[in-house]
Amino acid sequence: MEYKDVMAELESMGTVQNRKVYARHGVGENMFGVSYANIGKLKKKIKVDQALAEKLWASGNHDARVLATMIADPTGMDERTLEAWARDLDNYVVTDAFSSLAALTPVARKKIQKWTRAKGEWVCTTGWNLLARLADAPRGLPDYYFEPHLEAIESQIHASKNRVRHAMNMALISIGTRSNHLEKKAVAMAKRIGPVEVDHGETSCKTPDAEAYIRKTREYRKKKKEP
Repeated sequence: MEYKDVMAELESMGTVQNRKVYARHGVGENMFGVSYANIGKLKKKIKVDQALAEKLWASGNHDARVLATMIADPTGMDERTLEAWARDLDNYVVTDAFSSLAALTPVARKKIQKWTRAKGEWVCTTGWNLLARLADAPRGLPDYYFEPHLEAIESQIHASKNRVRHAMNMALISIGTRSNHLEKKAVAMAKRIGPVEVDHGETSCKTPDAEAYIRKTREYRKKKKEP
């Protein structure tokens, strides 16, 4: 599909209700208000198109940028492009979408090291999102890779910016559900950290209790393995 055709289709799919919902989640005025279901349909139609993804991202339109993260080629996202897109992040919805793409790139681990130390709220949030996504992957990294990050979460979470606190809490959960060893460490750490306060604005979203969520997820996974 051509860029102008995609933009026209996105615009036709937008609704007033979705725009109201997205606005409550911090999305700015440059949006059509397209549901993720409809964006997903466009993704299936387009598949992978890095050149189109870059044009969609450059539009600045929220819905176009979410679609861009879905059709971009992770192997085509070099560090320069990743850094440029990261600088454009301005709300947690597109930040989460961008994080899913960045986690698939060959430089994800390198970006974790840089972005979890970033001063900007959205770039730093992306760094912790990346860590959570790598922790969720069933294979690849050994447990010891995550332990220094656990220490950083414990020492920094309460002093971090709003959405960074949420991302760190989710990373703690993802790490804690990875193995028996990390479960013990993460649960003990969650107890020491205590409640994590996050302002979710005019939404019903909540930041989960890490200790309870880790225990519940581990119990569920253990039961699934039973005959």
